[in-house]
Amino acid sequence: MTPRDNPDLLGHDAAEQSWQQARTSGRLHHAWLITGTRGIGKATLAYRLARTLLAGRKPGESLHVDPADPVFRRIAAGTHAGLMTVERGMDEKRKRMRQEIVVDEVREVSHFLRRTAGEGGWRVVIVDGAEEMNPNAANALLKLLEEPPTGALLLLVSHAAGLLPSTIRSRCRRLRLSPLSVTETETLLATALPDLSAQDRHHLAVMAEGAPGRALALAEGDGPAMAAQVSRVLASLPTGASAHAVADAVARDETDFSLFMEMLRQAVSLTVRQGARGLPDADQARLLASRSLEGWGAVWQALTHIQDETERLALDRRQAVLAGLSVMAGT
Repeated sequence: MTPRDNPDLLGHDAAEQSWQQARTSGRLHHAWLITGTRGIGKATLAYRLARTLLAGRKPGESLHVDPADPVFRRIAAGTHAGLMTVERGMDEKRKRMRQEIVVDEVREVSHFLRRTAGEGGWRVVIVDGAEEMNPNAANALLKLLEEPPTGALLLLVSHAAGLLPSTIRSRCRRLRLSPLSVTETETLLATALPDLSAQDRHHLAVMAEGAPGRALALAEGDGPAMAAQVSRVLASLPTGASAHAVADAVARDETDFSLFMEMLRQAVSLTVRQGARGLPDADQARLLASRSLEGWGAVWQALTHIQDETERLALDRRQAVLAGLSVMAGT
């Protein structure tokens, strides 16, 4: 399920209430910057807000639009005349996705907003990955923010709002999405993936760090098994033959290697953050007893370097895993 056709949003009541209050006041800002970590539900919220307006919901009414509603179906299909989405497009010459949003894609927004508003009296633009705009594209969007047409709403979705020009940030009202709790993430996983065991849901919810989209991505393929593997590594910090067994299991292909290293780095990062807050769980406290916060921070940096170099230079993945485990164990 994609953000475009997802009818539900879990754990972001505060953001929805802020939006509702703005609509009820009669002073709905023309541009909103939706921020938060990747996979937390930002794009899902953006489409939810767009559906609310285009379906003609009145201020204060529920933001939920039934999937059977014609407006919902057309937005899900990408055919609603009142909604335009801007994101990185295809580079036809290189036959691959561009690395940035280019100015021509933003200029289309101006043409779109000059059209007569349709159902609900609104025209809505979602810029998904707003920080990926190149300077020319950002300047073109800034002009639209400075002189917004009546009945237009711009929703900027950004994983890294600090990369946006301050002139754009200052012209938007911000909706910050906070990470979900482990329990909330487990609830979402139980609904989306009912066949997943409770233990696997918990492992993935912890690894996802409050980002349900990441939890769902990790659940694909060998995600649950890899999460369990990482938990075993953290519990025993394998050396010798046991380290070789782990390397044999996770270095079989590029996908398994990348997933294992990312999960391992994330677990170390979470341990450091929870330790700095004085809130480590039992497993994290055990790890912190063997090395200082600064020491584990250095471990994270070393694991990042090992993964980056291995993937960039196509080095031996098995040796890379062994090197990473050696750093973890301090050998």
